[in-house]
Amino acid sequence: MLRIMQATQAYAWGSSNALQDALALTHDGVLAEAWMGAHTSAPSAVQAVDDGPVDLLQFVGRSPRDVLGVDVVNRFGPQLPYLLKVIAAEHPLSLQVHPHIEAARAGYAAEDAAGVPLDSPHRNYKDRNHKPELVFALTQFEAMCGFRAPRRAAEMFADLDCPLAKELHGILVEKPSTEGICEAFTRLLDPATRPEPEEVARLADAVAARLADGSPSPRTDRTVLLLQREYPGDPGVVTSMLLNPVTLQPGEAMFVPAGGVHAYLHGVGVEIMASSDNVLRAGLTPKHVDVPELLRNVDYVAAPPIRIAPEVFHGATKVFYAPVDDFELSVTDLADDDEHPLPGRGPRILLALAGELTVATSGDGSLTLTTGQAAFVPASDGRLTVRGRGRLVQADVP
Repeated sequence: MLRIMQATQAYAWGSSNALQDALALTHDGVLAEAWMGAHTSAPSAVQAVDDGPVDLLQFVGRSPRDVLGVDVVNRFGPQLPYLLKVIAAEHPLSLQVHPHIEAARAGYAAEDAAGVPLDSPHRNYKDRNHKPELVFALTQFEAMCGFRAPRRAAEMFADLDCPLAKELHGILVEKPSTEGICEAFTRLLDPATRPEPEEVARLADAVAARLADGSPSPRTDRTVLLLQREYPGDPGVVTSMLLNPVTLQPGEAMFVPAGGVHAYLHGVGVEIMASSDNVLRAGLTPKHVDVPELLRNVDYVAAPPIRIAPEVFHGATKVFYAPVDDFELSVTDLADDDEHPLPGRGPRILLALAGELTVATSGDGSLTLTTGQAAFVPASDGRLTVRGRGRLVQADVP
């Protein structure tokens, strides 16, 4: 069991204090994410006993069967299958989709063949992996995820007095199906048909008037106005009306599959995902946007957000089983000093979010973690137990 140091990311949508508060970090300025994993974009450092800090990517590579376990190596190769993050969104993130694994492999190969450097800001595919993810809310967490039912999406535009709203309403009424959602979404984002900033502003003005008069969909209208303030004239402002609004209360979790269009709006949460940094963006961001590539990867089937209900393990631990093989997340809350078993046997990352907790291996190893401290547990360490008072998050492989 080794201490692990997070790699932080200072994206523009982050917060000047939320991540610092969540992880007891001393940092002046904006922070958006803290990464814990072995992805090549920002591998974490572990405190190896013999030779000081080494990045986790190198540590895994030294002895993958001992570190990851034979089962994980057989299924995923000699690499840690997941990436754990804590994210703090003060401002909305981009409208985005993560690719399926086949698309990621093809896109990575195509960009390599075209000579696009891995660190280029214009590169879509940083690796060959898919990126399904699960977010566990630490504060109230606002998001948009997946498409509304077409008839419900049509209602969002029904009483807005502007040409763009009337056009989109007509598309969705005429084609109350996946075809209509696809046509409306493409109309808004495709460079050949996307609305001008003035059209977006006019629709936002109509939304503001509806909200002032007593809107039937105040949450949707408030989101439109928020996005118009943050990204004036961006077609993603209007696209938000096609998507399901989501509010996660602290302790709730949501799964976002590959191909699922989404945008996080505000809040602090723990994210676990397949070990990938592949993001296809369509708007609501100053970063690289590739609308055609995103449109090729979107799943247009309307469906409600996938909320994951936990299963309880030995009373103190809630396990969130995502419908993928790459990862699972568990959260242990302790209010006594009794020893509790932790689930999982493979390569694990532990993160203390509150209190002081002592984790022990099935041998004689132990490590005490306080708020914001993390550890990497090789598969060879076997079963774990924990005692103390506080909250412990664990990333694991099913």
